[in-house]
Amino acid sequence: MDKRAQTLLKTLVEHYISDGQPIGSRTLLQHSGLDVSAATIRNVMSDLEQMGFITSPHTSAGRIPTQKGYRLFVDSLLTVQPLETQTLQKRKSSLLSPNPNELISSAADMLSQLTQFAGLVMIPKRKRVAFKHLEFLPLSETRILVIIVTSDGNVQNRIILAEKPYSASELTQASNYFNTHFSGQTFEEVQQKLHQELKQMQTDMNRLMSAALDVSSKAAENDKDGVVIAGERNLLQVDDLSTNVTSLRKLFEIFERRTSLMQLLDNSQRAEGIQIFIGGESGYLPLDECSMITAPYEADGHVVGTLGVIGPTRMAYERVIPIVDITAKLLSSALNSSN
Repeated sequence: MDKRAQTLLKTLVEHYISDGQPIGSRTLLQHSGLDVSAATIRNVMSDLEQMGFITSPHTSAGRIPTQKGYRLFVDSLLTVQPLETQTLQKRKSSLLSPNPNELISSAADMLSQLTQFAGLVMIPKRKRVAFKHLEFLPLSETRILVIIVTSDGNVQNRIILAEKPYSASELTQASNYFNTHFSGQTFEEVQQKLHQELKQMQTDMNRLMSAALDVSSKAAENDKDGVVIAGERNLLQVDDLSTNVTSLRKLFEIFERRTSLMQLLDNSQRAEGIQIFIGGESGYLPLDECSMITAPYEADGHVVGTLGVIGPTRMAYERVIPIVDITAKLLSSALNSSN
């Protein structure tokens, strides 16, 4: 594609993103800055349409970009706008907390507020979470509170419904046994050893230990395999989406299940830098009307998660891309400061 065609495509995409209306040759002639005739503009437009970069809606003589056109635009023609210093400082101050979970939620809110789309942050996966301390406390005859403290300082409270009543001394004995034998070991290591070592213990204690490990493992799974989403309802205000009930329903089903989002964010985590998924090209968001922009974030020099924005395909990429990029950098800095 020659420079003239690139200039016209860039002008067309920018104007369509701005006002959402099909762009005619006269508008392109006025705003492209090219010293060419209207006939030349029409010829180039025809060529771009044949190549699949733009299309003509049946209700209009103007053109709009296709998914292929958007892809060329963001890959080669986009001029990114840096965030204003004042905005940057204001957002930086909102990511000040010693609690990593609060930082994750604040980052999702920040993405949503700055873009007015849906912001999402993948909760960091813990590669090796070890038990530090476990304690059994009686709540009633058969209800037992399990307090699990892990090596990273996380505290989980879970309730076990026991098959028989346990005395306070029995629960203390169980806690002591668990802490003596399994403190400092990962959930996976405990699972392997528990079955072997508890064969020699009485059956009742075996059930109690197994139940504790079960709720502990579930707590770890729920904590590590998640994504925080903020501002989903912003998408109800987006013209390109609000008029298509079917697309909205599909999108909110994806938000509800979250499985596809987790797979997409997990794949993005393995790539470097900003990733842009336009329409259904990711394979996980089967909506031509939506795009997703992601960036990885770090802690202790390692990538631990991904954050991003879901919005309409007709979004201001030059503004949203730096928002995602800067938020990832700010979250990385905040997580390192909180450690």
